[in-house]
Amino acid sequence: MRVYYHTFGCKANQYDTERMRQEGEAHGTRTVGSWADADVCVVNTCTVTNQADAEARRFVRRVRRENPEVRIVVAGCSAVLKAPEYRAMDEVAHVIEGHDPVGVAGALHATAPVQIELRSSLDRIDGEPIGGELLRRRNGATRGWLKVQDGCDRKCSFCATRLARGSSRSRPPDEVVAEARTLAAVHPELVITGIHIGHYGRDLEPRWTLSRLLASLLEAVPDVRFRLGSVEATEVDDLLLDLLSTSGGRVAPHLHMPLQSGADAVLRRMRRWHTREQYRRRALEIADRIDPLGLGADIITGFPGETERDHERTRALVEELPFTYLHVFPFSPRSDTVAESLPDPVPQRVAGERSRELRALAQSKGRSYRLRRVGQRCEVVLEGEGSSALTGDYLKVGVRTPPPDPAGGLLVGTLREGGGHLYIAWPHSVHPN
Repeated sequence: MRVYYHTFGCKANQYDTERMRQEGEAHGTRTVGSWADADVCVVNTCTVTNQADAEARRFVRRVRRENPEVRIVVAGCSAVLKAPEYRAMDEVAHVIEGHDPVGVAGALHATAPVQIELRSSLDRIDGEPIGGELLRRRNGATRGWLKVQDGCDRKCSFCATRLARGSSRSRPPDEVVAEARTLAAVHPELVITGIHIGHYGRDLEPRWTLSRLLASLLEAVPDVRFRLGSVEATEVDDLLLDLLSTSGGRVAPHLHMPLQSGADAVLRRMRRWHTREQYRRRALEIADRIDPLGLGADIITGFPGETERDHERTRALVEELPFTYLHVFPFSPRSDTVAESLPDPVPQRVAGERSRELRALAQSKGRSYRLRRVGQRCEVVLEGEGSSALTGDYLKVGVRTPPPDPAGGLLVGTLREGGGHLYIAWPHSVHPN
């Protein structure tokens, strides 16, 4: 049986798809790279916005149009919250309400409709498996994903992901270390991911922390670079900062810290738990300790009630902090969230203008940072079949000539500029400027 897997959304979803693929292959299936060649197509969905739900449905219809014989299995976050809509689609053979790889593997061979329901109660969502069989590799990729927890205990007013993922659940540290050792055999960089990794270990007995887990990984899994996924500024504790600043690059000098807004009034309506000043102070402390530093954030513009003054507060904070990139999105109301019914909506035109303004500012800051890095030494991993490379501080750079040892893990070179783009120059190689 030939199976094609398609993933929407975050790194946690991508990890879940790899678990589904591995479980399917263990049951005798063969993974293929095109839905046109597949007997079954597994669609792992995202529900971060209403648009994400719609994109998944459009994709399902497209696959069936182009391959009328394929059976389609829908799983993931959107399948949890929108299961009736998927069941009503003629194109969908099976719906797995969640991310359970065993459930998906069962659906691959099923001849009758299979519905794995995890939404009938919060307890059942929270009971969805976390961990289990160790992931052995991320198929076709240089960097590996290492999922350490699932779910979220926060209640941001704009977020539906927590409804689909349940409460925060952590994998045991010995299981995480064992999987990291396995993945490190084929991946020179491992990205620590989850839904809310800053809450890692709060549900374990004895209690653990993300920083303690990272320290254990550094000790137990040598010769690999670890990179933190998205983590809240207020959850970067002193040990985590020490590890970032003293690991000699074994922890990538890169943080993605969701901001969402630089105005306290908006943060309160978002039900965020940090203030503007708390975020600002921690970001500056981090930048003072780590150089170079790749620093990114998420921002939502046009949140209900956001005034022009609120937007200016956000812009001023972006200008002050050493961001190297931003993910900026105009607010889009998500069904089943508190924010959907908040008063004082901001016109989409205004939200879009504010988004474009912040993106332009972020691009300018990013260009300045990249130019500052020219001539500096860095360690990279190759990506895209060797056509590009990723630095520790999260710069994607060009590769003009093959490295001296392409089979190596982390490769050392010098950043050069040419034609307005950064590329990596290898030692003892001649590169035109």
